[in-house]
Amino acid sequence: MAGDARTLPALPPLGRLIARAALTAGARPGPDAGLPSRSVEVAAHMQDVERLAAYDRLCGFPLSDRVPATWLHVLTFPLQAYLMVQRDFPFALPGLVHVRNDMTLHRPVGATEPLRLLVRAENVTPHRRGHLFDMVGSVLVGDELAWSGRSTYLSRRGDARHRDAGRPGASLRDPGRDTDRRGTGSQDGGTPAGQVPGLPAACQQWRLPADLGRRYAAVSGDTNPLHLYPLTARPFGFRRPIIHGMWTHARALAALGGQLGPTYRATVSFTKPILLPAQVGFGVTPAAEGFSFAVLDAAGGRPHLLGEVRPDGRG
Repeated sequence: MAGDARTLPALPPLGRLIARAALTAGARPGPDAGLPSRSVEVAAHMQDVERLAAYDRLCGFPLSDRVPATWLHVLTFPLQAYLMVQRDFPFALPGLVHVRNDMTLHRPVGATEPLRLLVRAENVTPHRRGHLFDMVGSVLVGDELAWSGRSTYLSRRGDARHRDAGRPGASLRDPGRDTDRRGTGSQDGGTPAGQVPGLPAACQQWRLPADLGRRYAAVSGDTNPLHLYPLTARPFGFRRPIIHGMWTHARALAALGGQLGPTYRATVSFTKPILLPAQVGFGVTPAAEGFSFAVLDAAGGRPHLLGEVRPDGRG
């Protein structure tokens, strides 16, 4: 459907979309159908400042009248889900792997500013484990672009060649090494699996409680059962729930604190799931035009997340 631009009066309830996605997962046209030429927007979203404050506290951001860049991803994610639950969308939302996130805060955004939220899908590319595609979001204040983001997902469903689709080690670890089309987090074939040379040493240790996924679901709206309880995680191949990758991303940016500046670009690859409860390390090192950072397993040798930040939003 060329030029199908939809405007919604408000953000759709994310929990309902996730439930709908589970019910319609089996009826998908597949990648050969291509992505519908469709966008969706909410023209005037007023932020819930109490929910924002709860999000800031849970992710480690100081309470402020300015919002973190990852919060704007949270606001646009229901529109991503809205597009993905449409019956002509080729990939089913359940089982998608979020392998990369790239966002730029172009200007500070106030907690009480009305926002225009827009999302579209694009850029389907084949991958040895299925297909990659991007969900592209924008946040405007008036006519000014305030934030832009790109989430890259791997779809492995409907491809009989990928028989390890349910294995946790393959489904969420491998994509971060070899699906990156634009740089951060890729590793060459000469590096042993999970071992990345030049990782920053952990300078902080984080303890992640067993209920962290449920607490993040409460503030973000992302109630994917993979993140909630051992019982609901088992159908996805995990003995325990895993924390949302976007909580890990947000916690890493919060750990950088004042080094971020008023505008910045943050790019991360999700390389290994974190099963809850857990203890992980965070390390950061200066890079050419900003910082490189990593969230590491307890032993410090394998990354769960690899990222870069450029404080001026360049790159």
